[in-house]
Amino acid sequence: MQPPKTDLAPPKDDPFTVEELKQYDGSDPSKPIYVAIKGTVFDVTRKADTYGKGKSYNLFAGRDASRALGMSSLKEEDAVSDYSTLTPADLKTLNDWFKFFSDRYNIVGKVVDLPPPGGQSQSEPAASL
Repeated sequence: MQPPKTDLAPPKDDPFTVEELKQYDGSDPSKPIYVAIKGTVFDVTRKADTYGKGKSYNLFAGRDASRALGMSSLKEEDAVSDYSTLTPADLKTLNDWFKFFSDRYNIVGKVVDLPPPGGQSQSEPAASL
């Protein structure tokens, strides 16, 4: 495991939409590679050998895959931002990953249009019981 970085830039708060974030999935070598966790966007370009196209953790690049990180899953269906259904143990794992990334990668922004937890859009009324 790589040690924490001591030369990280101050965190940025640049807005990213889910669609914009997809551009930073490692498929274009002229663009940085970004991974979002709990809506926070990290620049993981220096680890292109891990997050780049065709690499072991590319599943996480260009998206917020918080649920998969919390579950320690590399399954496409788990690579979603909604982590509201994680168990307490999985939530701890997700928070540990968030700290790991915060200690090692520059924060470049926030995802501004993540779907709400549970996958319900804001325009849909809650189902009555």
